[in-house]
Amino acid sequence: MTTAYTIHPIVMGTKVFDKSYMTYQYGQGETYTIPIFTWLIQGGDQTLLVDTGEMNPIQSQDREEAIGGKIYTFEQGLAEYGLTPADIDIVVHTHLHMDHCENDYKCENALFYIHEQELASVHTPHPLDYRYLSDYIDDIEENGQIRIITKDTEIIDGIRVMHTPVHTKGGLTVFINTQKGLAAITGFCIIDENYNPPPEIRGMEMDLIPPGTHVDAYSAYDIMERVQREADILIPLHEPRFAAIKVIG
Repeated sequence: MTTAYTIHPIVMGTKVFDKSYMTYQYGQGETYTIPIFTWLIQGGDQTLLVDTGEMNPIQSQDREEAIGGKIYTFEQGLAEYGLTPADIDIVVHTHLHMDHCENDYKCENALFYIHEQELASVHTPHPLDYRYLSDYIDDIEENGQIRIITKDTEIIDGIRVMHTPVHTKGGLTVFINTQKGLAAITGFCIIDENYNPPPEIRGMEMDLIPPGTHVDAYSAYDIMERVQREADILIPLHEPRFAAIKVIG
Protein backbone atom coordinates (compact mmCIF):
# COMPACT_ATOMS: atom_id res chain seq x y z
CA MET A 1 0.00 0.00 0.00
CA THR A 2 1.27 3.45 -0.94
CA THR A 3 2.16 5.65 2.02
CA ALA A 4 -0.25 8.52 2.70
CA TYR A 5 1.24 11.79 3.92
CA THR A 6 0.12 15.04 5.49
CA ILE A 7 1.41 18.39 4.24
CA HIS A 8 2.09 21.22 6.67
CA PRO A 9 2.58 24.75 5.23
CA ILE A 10 5.03 26.85 7.28
CA VAL A 11 5.49 30.51 6.33
CA MET A 12 9.18 31.43 6.30
CA GLY A 13 9.09 34.76 4.52
CA THR A 14 7.06 37.17 2.42
CA LYS A 15 7.41 39.40 -0.60
CA VAL A 16 5.46 42.55 -1.41
CA PHE A 17 5.26 43.44 -5.09
CA ASP A 18 3.04 44.13 -8.06
CA LYS A 19 0.46 41.36 -8.40
CA SER A 20 1.35 40.84 -12.06
CA TYR A 21 4.54 39.11 -10.86
CA MET A 22 2.15 36.24 -10.10
CA THR A 23 -0.50 36.74 -12.78
CA TYR A 24 0.83 37.33 -16.29
CA GLN A 25 -0.64 40.46 -17.95
CA TYR A 26 -3.19 40.82 -15.16
CA GLY A 27 -3.23 42.73 -11.87
CA GLN A 28 -0.80 45.45 -12.92
CA GLY A 29 -0.59 48.24 -10.35
CA GLU A 30 -2.07 46.17 -7.51
CA THR A 31 0.19 45.72 -4.49
CA TYR A 32 0.19 42.11 -3.36
CA THR A 33 1.87 40.17 -0.54
CA ILE A 34 2.82 36.53 -1.00
CA PRO A 35 3.97 34.06 1.66
CA ILE A 36 7.11 32.03 1.12
CA PHE A 37 6.63 28.51 2.40
CA THR A 38 8.52 25.54 3.62
CA TRP A 39 6.24 22.53 3.20
CA LEU A 40 6.75 19.86 5.86
CA ILE A 41 5.73 16.40 4.68
CA GLN A 42 4.99 13.83 7.38
CA GLY A 43 3.65 10.31 7.40
CA GLY A 44 6.50 8.03 6.41
CA ASP A 45 9.69 7.05 8.17
CA GLN A 46 11.60 10.04 6.79
CA THR A 47 11.09 13.75 7.42
CA LEU A 48 10.82 15.68 4.18
CA LEU A 49 10.66 19.37 3.25
CA VAL A 50 9.75 21.03 0.00
CA ASP A 51 11.96 24.18 -0.13
CA THR A 52 13.54 25.87 2.89
CA GLY A 53 12.41 29.51 2.68
CA GLU A 54 14.16 32.72 3.69
CA MET A 55 17.02 32.91 6.17
CA ASN A 56 15.96 36.21 7.77
CA PRO A 57 12.24 36.72 7.12
CA ILE A 58 10.57 40.00 8.00
CA GLN A 59 8.34 39.16 10.97
CA SER A 60 5.96 42.08 11.27
CA GLN A 61 2.31 42.60 12.10
CA ASP A 62 1.51 44.17 8.74
CA ARG A 63 3.07 41.29 6.80
CA GLU A 64 1.23 38.72 8.91
CA GLU A 65 -2.06 40.56 8.49
CA ALA A 66 -1.53 40.71 4.74
CA ILE A 67 -1.14 36.93 4.43
CA GLY A 68 -3.45 35.95 7.30
CA GLY A 69 -0.93 33.87 9.20
CA LYS A 70 2.20 33.80 11.35
CA ILE A 71 5.70 34.15 9.91
CA TYR A 72 8.46 31.97 11.36
CA THR A 73 12.20 31.66 11.12
CA PHE A 74 13.36 28.26 9.89
CA GLU A 75 14.12 27.07 13.41
CA GLN A 76 10.88 28.44 14.86
CA GLY A 77 8.76 26.85 12.14
CA LEU A 78 10.30 23.42 12.53
CA ALA A 79 10.07 23.66 16.33
CA GLU A 80 6.29 23.93 15.98
CA TYR A 81 6.47 20.25 14.98
CA GLY A 82 9.16 19.24 17.46
CA LEU A 83 11.89 19.29 14.84
CA THR A 84 15.28 20.91 14.27
CA PRO A 85 17.13 21.37 10.95
CA ALA A 86 19.28 18.33 11.82
CA ASP A 87 16.13 16.15 11.81
CA ILE A 88 15.43 16.75 8.11
CA ASP A 89 16.16 13.72 5.93
CA ILE A 90 15.14 14.99 2.50
CA VAL A 91 14.61 18.38 0.86
CA VAL A 92 12.98 18.56 -2.56
CA HIS A 93 13.51 21.88 -4.32
CA THR A 94 10.84 23.29 -6.59
CA HIS A 95 13.59 25.59 -7.87
CA LEU A 96 16.63 27.48 -6.60
CA HIS A 97 15.58 31.11 -6.48
CA MET A 98 17.03 32.54 -3.29
CA ASP A 99 13.83 32.66 -1.26
CA HIS A 100 13.36 28.91 -1.71
CA CYS A 101 16.78 27.71 -0.55
CA GLU A 102 18.32 30.14 1.92
CA ASN A 103 18.22 27.67 4.83
CA ASP A 104 19.68 24.70 2.97
CA TYR A 105 23.01 24.83 4.77
CA LYS A 106 21.29 24.24 8.12
CA CYS A 107 20.00 20.82 7.05
CA GLU A 108 23.30 19.06 7.57
CA ASN A 109 21.87 15.54 7.43
CA ALA A 110 19.52 15.95 4.47
CA LEU A 111 19.71 14.85 0.87
CA PHE A 112 18.62 17.55 -1.59
CA TYR A 113 16.77 16.64 -4.78
CA ILE A 114 17.30 19.29 -7.47
CA HIS A 115 16.77 19.21 -11.23
CA GLU A 116 19.92 19.32 -13.35
CA GLN A 117 18.73 22.39 -15.27
CA GLU A 118 18.18 24.25 -12.01
CA LEU A 119 21.74 23.58 -10.94
CA ALA A 120 22.95 24.89 -14.28
CA SER A 121 20.85 28.03 -13.85
CA VAL A 122 22.07 28.79 -10.34
CA HIS A 123 25.71 28.58 -11.44
CA THR A 124 25.33 30.42 -14.75
CA PRO A 125 22.18 32.52 -14.46
CA HIS A 126 20.88 34.56 -17.35
CA PRO A 127 21.19 38.32 -16.69
CA LEU A 128 17.39 38.58 -16.64
CA ASP A 129 17.14 36.15 -13.72
CA TYR A 130 18.63 37.97 -10.75
CA ARG A 131 16.91 35.67 -8.23
CA TYR A 132 19.68 33.07 -8.32
CA LEU A 133 22.65 33.14 -5.96
CA SER A 134 24.78 30.01 -5.74
CA ASP A 135 26.12 30.98 -2.29
CA TYR A 136 23.02 29.40 -0.73
CA ILE A 137 23.82 25.93 -2.06
CA ASP A 138 27.61 26.01 -1.78
CA ASP A 139 27.66 24.08 1.49
CA ILE A 140 25.34 21.27 0.42
CA GLU A 141 27.16 20.97 -2.89
CA GLU A 142 30.58 20.76 -1.26
CA ASN A 143 29.24 18.20 1.25
CA GLY A 144 27.90 15.94 -1.48
CA GLN A 145 24.31 16.27 -0.29
CA ILE A 146 22.74 16.95 -3.70
CA ARG A 147 20.96 14.26 -5.70
CA ILE A 148 20.47 15.41 -9.29
CA ILE A 149 17.11 14.86 -10.95
CA THR A 150 17.22 14.28 -14.71
CA LYS A 151 13.70 12.95 -15.34
CA ASP A 152 10.32 12.53 -13.67
CA THR A 153 10.90 10.14 -10.79
CA GLU A 154 9.71 8.84 -7.43
CA ILE A 155 11.70 10.25 -4.51
CA ILE A 156 10.28 7.88 -1.89
CA ASP A 157 7.13 5.78 -1.77
CA GLY A 158 4.15 8.06 -2.41
CA ILE A 159 6.17 11.17 -3.36
CA ARG A 160 7.29 11.88 -6.92
CA VAL A 161 8.45 14.84 -8.96
CA MET A 162 7.57 16.08 -12.43
CA HIS A 163 9.81 18.39 -14.42
CA THR A 164 7.70 21.52 -14.98
CA PRO A 165 9.75 24.30 -16.62
CA VAL A 166 7.13 26.99 -16.14
CA HIS A 167 8.72 29.57 -13.84
CA THR A 168 12.30 28.31 -14.24
CA LYS A 169 14.03 25.82 -16.54
CA GLY A 170 14.50 23.24 -13.80
CA GLY A 171 11.24 23.59 -11.92
CA LEU A 172 9.94 20.48 -10.15
CA THR A 173 6.31 19.96 -9.17
CA VAL A 174 6.02 17.62 -6.19
CA PHE A 175 3.17 15.08 -6.18
CA ILE A 176 2.30 13.72 -2.75
CA ASN A 177 -0.11 10.92 -1.94
CA THR A 178 -2.52 11.89 0.85
CA GLN A 179 -5.64 10.29 2.31
CA LYS A 180 -7.70 12.89 0.43
CA GLY A 181 -6.06 12.29 -2.95
CA LEU A 182 -2.98 13.22 -4.91
CA ALA A 183 -1.69 16.67 -3.95
CA ALA A 184 0.61 18.74 -6.15
CA ILE A 185 2.87 21.47 -4.77
CA THR A 186 3.50 23.44 -7.93
CA GLY A 187 7.05 23.84 -9.13
CA PHE A 188 6.20 27.34 -10.26
CA CYS A 189 5.36 30.55 -8.40
CA ILE A 190 1.62 31.11 -8.55
CA ILE A 191 -1.44 31.80 -6.39
CA ASP A 192 -4.96 30.35 -6.50
CA GLU A 193 -6.03 32.95 -9.03
CA ASN A 194 -3.69 31.50 -11.65
CA TYR A 195 -5.84 28.38 -11.72
CA ASN A 196 -9.10 30.18 -10.97
CA PRO A 197 -9.00 33.33 -13.11
CA PRO A 198 -11.67 36.02 -12.83
CA PRO A 199 -14.53 36.33 -15.35
CA GLU A 200 -12.71 38.91 -17.47
CA ILE A 201 -9.92 36.40 -18.10
CA ARG A 202 -12.24 33.45 -18.70
CA GLY A 203 -14.16 35.71 -21.05
CA MET A 204 -11.09 35.67 -23.30
CA GLU A 205 -11.34 31.84 -23.37
CA MET A 206 -8.37 31.34 -21.04
CA ASP A 207 -8.82 28.74 -18.31
CA LEU A 208 -5.75 29.79 -16.35
CA ILE A 209 -3.11 32.51 -16.06
CA PRO A 210 0.61 31.73 -16.43
CA PRO A 211 2.92 33.19 -13.77
CA GLY A 212 4.27 36.66 -14.40
CA THR A 213 7.81 35.30 -14.45
CA HIS A 214 8.04 32.36 -16.83
CA VAL A 215 10.33 30.58 -19.28
CA ASP A 216 7.78 30.63 -22.10
CA ALA A 217 4.18 31.74 -21.67
CA TYR A 218 2.75 29.26 -24.16
CA SER A 219 4.46 26.17 -22.78
CA ALA A 220 3.77 27.42 -19.24
CA TYR A 221 0.05 27.38 -19.96
CA ASP A 222 0.19 23.83 -21.34
CA ILE A 223 2.32 22.46 -18.49
CA MET A 224 0.03 24.04 -15.91
CA GLU A 225 -2.93 22.30 -17.55
CA ARG A 226 -1.11 18.98 -17.30
CA VAL A 227 -0.45 19.44 -13.58
CA GLN A 228 -4.09 20.37 -13.04
CA ARG A 229 -5.27 17.20 -14.79
CA GLU A 230 -3.05 14.95 -12.68
CA ALA A 231 -3.71 16.45 -9.24
CA ASP A 232 -6.70 16.00 -6.97
CA ILE A 233 -5.46 18.79 -4.69
CA LEU A 234 -3.66 21.78 -6.23
CA ILE A 235 -1.28 23.68 -3.94
CA PRO A 236 -0.12 26.91 -5.64
CA LEU A 237 3.36 27.65 -4.32
CA HIS A 238 2.63 31.13 -2.92
CA GLU A 239 -1.11 31.08 -2.17
CA PRO A 240 -1.79 33.23 0.95
CA ARG A 241 -4.71 31.13 2.26
CA PHE A 242 -2.29 28.34 3.18
CA ALA A 243 -0.68 30.66 5.76
CA ALA A 244 -3.66 29.95 8.04
CA ILE A 245 -3.82 26.21 7.33
CA LYS A 246 -1.95 23.72 9.52
CA VAL A 247 -2.48 20.56 7.52
CA ILE A 248 -3.41 19.50 3.98
CA GLY A 249 -4.39 15.94 3.20
